[in-house]
Amino acid sequence: MQLKDKVAIVTGSSLGIGKAIAKAFGREGAKVTVDYRSHPNEAKEAVEEIEKSGGRAIAVQADVSKPEDIKKLVGKTVEEFGRLDIMVNNAGIEEKKPFLETPLETWEKVIAVNLTGVWLCCQEAAKQMVSQGGGGRIINVSSIHEEITMPTNAPYCAAKGGLKMLMRTIAVELAPYGITVNNIGPGAIETPINQNLKENPDQMKQLLEEIPLGRIGQPEDVASVAVFLASDAASYVTGSTYFVDGGMMRQSGSL
Repeated sequence: MQLKDKVAIVTGSSLGIGKAIAKAFGREGAKVTVDYRSHPNEAKEAVEEIEKSGGRAIAVQADVSKPEDIKKLVGKTVEEFGRLDIMVNNAGIEEKKPFLETPLETWEKVIAVNLTGVWLCCQEAAKQMVSQGGGGRIINVSSIHEEITMPTNAPYCAAKGGLKMLMRTIAVELAPYGITVNNIGPGAIETPINQNLKENPDQMKQLLEEIPLGRIGQPEDVASVAVFLASDAASYVTGSTYFVDGGMMRQSGSL
């Protein structure tokens, strides 16, 4: 088991990529806090699935855009498991609108969750890791759109671009404490957020033409990279983004 006796928080882990990461961590021996904002039943199911595989888990409701919720999230994890070794910032939202029609409130909402929320989680987790000693791992689920454009999604792309430089900067600052910081940049992954693709064959065909490996990624494809970055095998890895996109970045026409 690569994560035996480690303690992890995975934000937004009641569904999709976050849930796959939480389950993978549990299978590898980690104690996992499943964070959710608005899907309590799914969070409970995630906890049950982790425990069925022999792991330990709790569910905590926390909105990552609220500082008091992040303090609660980290506090309850430490209260339950005694420490915090791994912080995975996965929670995110997007609202697609043409740039000229995007209201300020949409910008503020997306930035609050996708960038400010990650800032808050990184800082609170790092404070705990520094105080307890022994280093730690911070892993942010970013996107290929920290590098390539996505018209009608400017706030999301701006947040992911900011996340790239946040990761790079705090990786340097936190290195003296033995804390590594890395991003995972998924491409097209089959999650509830893009279920509509299955109902639109033409759009799916267009998307697959952009992916050299010719398939949509699965949440488990991202989870396996997260396990690596959280493990001792990645102890000399920090300040980088690992793209999980089937080669999409090398061929994409800015979908």
